[in-house]
Amino acid sequence: MGGLSAERDISIRSGLAVYQGLQELGYNVVLVDVGRDIVDVIKKEKVKIAFLALHGGTGENGAIQGLLDVIGIPYTGSGVLASALAMDKEASKKIFLYHGLNVAPFIVVQRSTKKSGPGKGVSQYAPTFPLPWVVKPCTEGSSIGVSIVKEESDLKACLDKAFAFGPRVIVEKFIKGRELHIAVLGDRVLGGVEVRPSLEFYNYEAKYTSGLTEYIIPPEIDEAVYENTKSMALKTFQALGCAGAARVDFIVEESSHTPYVLEVNTLPGMTATSLLPKIAGSAGMDFKDLIEETLRLAVKEKE
Repeated sequence: MGGLSAERDISIRSGLAVYQGLQELGYNVVLVDVGRDIVDVIKKEKVKIAFLALHGGTGENGAIQGLLDVIGIPYTGSGVLASALAMDKEASKKIFLYHGLNVAPFIVVQRSTKKSGPGKGVSQYAPTFPLPWVVKPCTEGSSIGVSIVKEESDLKACLDKAFAFGPRVIVEKFIKGRELHIAVLGDRVLGGVEVRPSLEFYNYEAKYTSGLTEYIIPPEIDEAVYENTKSMALKTFQALGCAGAARVDFIVEESSHTPYVLEVNTLPGMTATSLLPKIAGSAGMDFKDLIEETLRLAVKEKE
């Protein structure tokens, strides 16, 4: 848990919750706040299996997974490739398109192509699809650095905000509709939640501040639309080659009821306000059941 990413604080909250649950289940468990000395700590603590609650950055982009593979420590969740693909919104969207999954129209803007000077207005990197647009860093989670652009003149400031988190930025069409998050565990869909933020969109504040978001379980949508979204979630999970627990996020378009894949979170939050435990609970799986099944799947993957 912990680590050095922008999601450090949430990771610590997830890690503490998992640690307490594993202790109550009787496991011999140690908290590891990941730093540069991670290999030494793993050896010192004689770790036999790693439960990953390391959100963002090297915890979610395949780096820690690769390190654990090299030193022979099994771990929960997806492997190197699936983790890296899911963390990179450009790469994952291209794979979703290859598999025939719906994604919102998008472009990728690179910092090197975003130049300033005479005649270099926002039109040079503005998308051709209509406003509003969603601007987000290619490789961050928890809605960090995300903005909604309603006027083209606001695009430059929103790009600058997103570029603070990396050299590539996604600009995608804003799809008006209901936000559904579907939980997948292993080869089965646990269910979903409809997210209704009181703020403009489901941003970092809405995600991690109690009371700012309404969670509807099960989602209040047509049953056929819900079943279609759940089916798409499993296909999305499999398209990236995910393992263990993951959450697939959708916008179900208002008029057509078409589900659009937003992204896959291969290390979903495990805090009191996190969606995966909420969904698992609605499926009859309490928090300790969830973390123990996640462990079982990790062991099975390595057999």
